[in-house]
Amino acid sequence: MKYVIGLTGNIGSGKSTVLRMLEQLGAKAIDADNLAHEVMRKGTSVWQAIVDAFGDEVLTPDGVIDRKRLGSLVFDDREALERLENIVHPAVDERFREIIQKADEQVIVVEAVKIIESGIYPELSALWLVTCPAEERLRRLLETRGVSEEEVRERLKAQMTEEKQAQLADVVIDNSGTPPQTWEQVRREWNKIRRRECSQD
Repeated sequence: MKYVIGLTGNIGSGKSTVLRMLEQLGAKAIDADNLAHEVMRKGTSVWQAIVDAFGDEVLTPDGVIDRKRLGSLVFDDREALERLENIVHPAVDERFREIIQKADEQVIVVEAVKIIESGIYPELSALWLVTCPAEERLRRLLETRGVSEEEVRERLKAQMTEEKQAQLADVVIDNSGTPPQTWEQVRREWNKIRRRECSQD
């Protein structure tokens, strides 16, 4: 049986850092955002559905979906965002399941902001939440993303609170400290998974 971890956390919390750590320990790492890029490629059924729903204005001159432009269209429009997610999420979930089936690794990790809201959430072996204080997340995002403070605060406000996510999480990784401190937590949880696997052999 494959052990599937859903790795989530709000923007700037350090999900990608924890994903890389788990990959180094031997897990199959999947970034849901990369899968979204894949299913939205020019000419795919998802690409066509997005163009049908939002018009040619979301395309670049060479016909590729301009994700930034599309994001600006749906960011403040809950109905439009739901319409987009209903197009993209099922295709991403299906691609994720295909990868799980073909993976040689026993432990698979998928990183996604909205994994709790996704169709694969009930299929997870465990939900991991990466946390970090809001002001630290803001500082990191302002340093690395090249966006305004107002834009970052709006994005953070639009996401599920850490408190709500923590109520559902099986594992909480506190990423507010140093990298070695985060590593220590990740290794501890990884060793628990390995011990469980050994006990089932």
